[in-house]
Amino acid sequence: MSSELLDALVALETEKGISRDVLIEAIEAALVTAYKRNFNQAQNVRVDLNLEKGSMLVFSRKDVVEEVFDDRLEISLEDAQAINPVFEIGDIVEQEVTPRNFGRIAAQTAKQVVTQRVREAERGKIYEEYVEREDDILTGVVERLDARNIYVGIGKIEAVLPVNEQIPGESYNPHDRINVYITKVERTTRGPQVVVSRTHPGLLRRLFEKEVPEIFEGLVEIKSIAREAGDRSKISVFTDNEEIDPVGSCVGTKGGRVQTIVNELNGEKIDIVEWSEDPIVFVANALSPSKVLDVQVNEEEKSTTVVVPDYQLSLAIGKRGQNARLAAKLTGWKIDIKSETDARELGIYPSATSDYVQEQFAQQEEVAFDLYQDDEE
Repeated sequence: MSSELLDALVALETEKGISRDVLIEAIEAALVTAYKRNFNQAQNVRVDLNLEKGSMLVFSRKDVVEEVFDDRLEISLEDAQAINPVFEIGDIVEQEVTPRNFGRIAAQTAKQVVTQRVREAERGKIYEEYVEREDDILTGVVERLDARNIYVGIGKIEAVLPVNEQIPGESYNPHDRINVYITKVERTTRGPQVVVSRTHPGLLRRLFEKEVPEIFEGLVEIKSIAREAGDRSKISVFTDNEEIDPVGSCVGTKGGRVQTIVNELNGEKIDIVEWSEDPIVFVANALSPSKVLDVQVNEEEKSTTVVVPDYQLSLAIGKRGQNARLAAKLTGWKIDIKSETDARELGIYPSATSDYVQEQFAQQEEVAFDLYQDDEE
């Protein structure tokens, strides 16, 4: 058995990368437990497994003491010195206590330990592989569905797409191929568990990295994303290369690049706006496709008051306030939108910044792209 076990351990070390010494230590520890359980022993023991010699021995371990209270764990100094005169108080005496039929039990135990360790090692490798891909995108295949979750095959493992990470209104069928974003990888008693999402803003970021070479190469940077999955998203982009149009790069020829992403997200609307460190310009851009007449900034409260033409008030606010809400998330600024008429009545328009806003818009090309024209209520 020892030679066969040795061959198996060598093979596992080569094929699975599991250290032979680690396996031997695990087997020895398991054999100690097996010995105590099968032979009703409560004493301290040590198992010496020497596969090269083909030996498997059990040794009892007793502390040398002046007065013995438990002869299973202790031995008197007199008895210890009868074995070897060099023993002193505090030493440990070892004596072989290997049972005759211990080999059969040892073989079963070793097999169980090796099987368990191989399973753990494989789970560990899978965990390490996927934990490195957290915050990344993968293409998977829908394998099965239950009342709440979708289970997606992503290679060596089945990932969970929880109901709260599914795009509202999106349907999933077995064998469908979908892109998913890995949000979390955890160790569990049943092995690694991978949780994926279709609603996370990171999915949108990764899709743009796949479709837009300028983003993938770092020439254009996605600064921020605001998303209401399944309905509408806004992203802000920036480049310090004057020869590159960051918005146009994302849109692509005839909208081809962004259309591919829209199709992947089953028609989710996407606004692409140019980022600016100037909050006046950035907030105005973020409210696209609405035209902005004026932006007034309150730095202390990090809030803005935005004036838009009367006829574009509903467009600026959006259905159920969505356009304004996404713009606020995108910029990180509170946004209060007022029509031109209301702003004039309140005496807050025109302001000192209104000419500046118009000048900025006059210098820029189109700063947003939307495939849809149904934003007005």
